[in-house]
Amino acid sequence: MARRRKGREVSGILVLDKPSGMTSNGALQQAKRLFDAAKAGHTGSLDPLATGVLPICFGEATKFSQYVLDADKGYDATIRLGVGTDTLDAEGEEVSRADASHINREQVEAAIARLRGPLSQLPPMYSALKRDGQPLYKLARQGLEVERKPRAVVIHQLVCDDFRQGETAEADVSIGCSKGTYVRSLAESLGELLGVPAHVSALRRTEAGPYRLSGSITLEQLRVIAEQGEATLDSVLAPMDTPLMSLNRVELGESASFYLKQGQPVLVPNGPRDGMVRVYSGGDSFLGIGEMLEDGRVAPRRLVNH
Repeated sequence: MARRRKGREVSGILVLDKPSGMTSNGALQQAKRLFDAAKAGHTGSLDPLATGVLPICFGEATKFSQYVLDADKGYDATIRLGVGTDTLDAEGEEVSRADASHINREQVEAAIARLRGPLSQLPPMYSALKRDGQPLYKLARQGLEVERKPRAVVIHQLVCDDFRQGETAEADVSIGCSKGTYVRSLAESLGELLGVPAHVSALRRTEAGPYRLSGSITLEQLRVIAEQGEATLDSVLAPMDTPLMSLNRVELGESASFYLKQGQPVLVPNGPRDGMVRVYSGGDSFLGIGEMLEDGRVAPRRLVNH
């Protein structure tokens, strides 16, 4: 007999404001326990030092977590100039130091301008990327450094919001970037352009796809809400189709919905000609995502269980 999965079947997306000093998985597990959820997953790790937007998918919403993972991100960061660390952030050991007192805001803004647009980034050794099944950060802790492939990223926005001059100077920046961007590597690149070591001393994610910090909730707030019961707790979840708003919407009648749920492509009158679509039945009943075929039918690709 199959073992019954522990926890309740709850589906939706929690926009968590992750606290500093906690791993993304640690935050996920706390939220999962508060919801007593049978299934949950996050949508891309934040470093323990970092705070801010960490969307957590529950239940059927986990089927669409890749859309959040692949989406653009936004960050507020403080970059400390004049001190380099082995992890490229404030959690690491200091490995280099240079006087940054000669650097002014104009120089910082000129260097920042060179970092906007398409970039090739070398992932840090202290990262969750894996080599032969081992996270790079575990190899780095053993004093090992392995070859990494540069990855193409795009910095859509990079603005200096404030600058504090000094022997160890600080630049507060706001960043809009593509998936896979390492803000720590961006800080290192800024330091290189200015001729001094650099690292990230504070990092806060402000956006992840459609989710904003203004709509996030802390673990402390979640604990208070949890005391009011499951219905109140579930009301803070975003609908599971919110990561998919960039896809065209297709609505099906009762009969077509039935056959689609049986795994059969169905005709969509006047539907999109191609591409992935989000599919609904009877107005707002979300069925999942499908793919438009050349003959005007939509084929099921990832459907939800209601």
